[in-house]
Amino acid sequence: MRKLVAALALVLVAGFAFAQAPADEGKNPFAFKAGINLGTDVLPKSDGSGQSEAWSRLGFQPDLSFGKFGIGLDLTMRFKLYPTPDQAVEIYQGDWVPNYDGNGKSFLDVYLPKFLYVRYGLRGVDPLYAKLGSISDLTLGNGFIMGGYSNMRFMPAQRIFGLEVGLDGNLFNFPYLGLQLATGNLARLDVLGARIYARPLAGTEIPILKNAQLGFTFVADREPYLYAAGGGSTLSVYGADLTVPILGGKLFPLAAFADVAFEPNNTTGAMIGAGGKLLGVILYGAQIRLLQDGFIPAYFDRNYDLYRAQRYAYMQLPTSGASYAGWYASLGLSFLEEKLVFLASLDGPFKAIPGVDTTAQSDYPHAKAIARLGEGLIGGFFFDASYEKYFLGRETGFWQDLVDPNYAVLGMAINYKTGAAVITLGYDGKWDPALGKFTITSSIQAAVQF
Repeated sequence: MRKLVAALALVLVAGFAFAQAPADEGKNPFAFKAGINLGTDVLPKSDGSGQSEAWSRLGFQPDLSFGKFGIGLDLTMRFKLYPTPDQAVEIYQGDWVPNYDGNGKSFLDVYLPKFLYVRYGLRGVDPLYAKLGSISDLTLGNGFIMGGYSNMRFMPAQRIFGLEVGLDGNLFNFPYLGLQLATGNLARLDVLGARIYARPLAGTEIPILKNAQLGFTFVADREPYLYAAGGGSTLSVYGADLTVPILGGKLFPLAAFADVAFEPNNTTGAMIGAGGKLLGVILYGAQIRLLQDGFIPAYFDRNYDLYRAQRYAYMQLPTSGASYAGWYASLGLSFLEEKLVFLASLDGPFKAIPGVDTTAQSDYPHAKAIARLGEGLIGGFFFDASYEKYFLGRETGFWQDLVDPNYAVLGMAINYKTGAAVITLGYDGKWDPALGKFTITSSIQAAVQF
């Protein structure tokens, strides 16, 4: 069944692409490029010791596009030269052999990630879009249930092949309905999400309200202990949302929105907020939240795969049923068509921090920051970086905890391009409270594009 779903998804994306790609007489819609990279990955050992080992990497990455359709492959081999005096080379077979050394990976787990991506159209631009492969920001609706979910948290050790699809009724001149679908892992169909939305007043000329959007979201995790020891049943979160675009255009876009969501520990959360951009440069957002004890806003967030077992265990604990008010705020800058971006957000409860230890992330402020310097602004130098911190104020105080490594997740990719060659240093770290230190994955590679 999983193989059939994966194959159908690929066929549908390719079919839409070739059926709708524009036939531009004066322009060749085909484009091809490829890259070869050689580097080193420093990966955690699979024995749970917290130690790391280095593997050399040689990869070939062809990239083909046709109109709005594009596909990229990642044909990479990891190896060690002279791992022992009697062995010239050791190839890491886990990248190519299903269930190698009992790792539990199926044929789809191994071979679907050989596709870097398969895409058609662009989210927020085209009425039909689809992307398969590595996805960094899966968001359904306003993100109160699934917001910024990423299936890339185990790279470079493990690449996961996900899917997001969007279909708006405007494609068929029927603007009243739309659909979003998402899964973090098409091979396992573990995290599954869907959102159906309607514009009930789209056929009217009522200002503002004619573009109002009413949606229903459902997200489930079929394998909450996929990356940890233990077992559990399917966990699901569902809710409804309302979005009203108040101002359009590029200079002062502004939207108001509201959400209500229900989590499996019989808790409910609701929020109302607004967000937009000033002068096409300043990004901002604000929310007021009313949450029951035990509710986790944006349950499926960017670091969900790292914390899914802990969150599932937390959902099994009894709650008081009491409600409290919370808040969310974001502020950032975006210049030069998003080639220079900085965005920081902070959320937490209005209530005082409890005097006793608790495992609930939502009981404490939570901070996130991203920075991006795009290619072409400062010579050949460009980078992406992120920092996320949970449990602010739990240990020593808000400001001290903000820079303390406990319960932090960070990531960085630094690139330098000269001619056709690109040198990349990748670094990801997650604080492991059991080991009392960061679990680090890092890589360095030199790639040549032609």
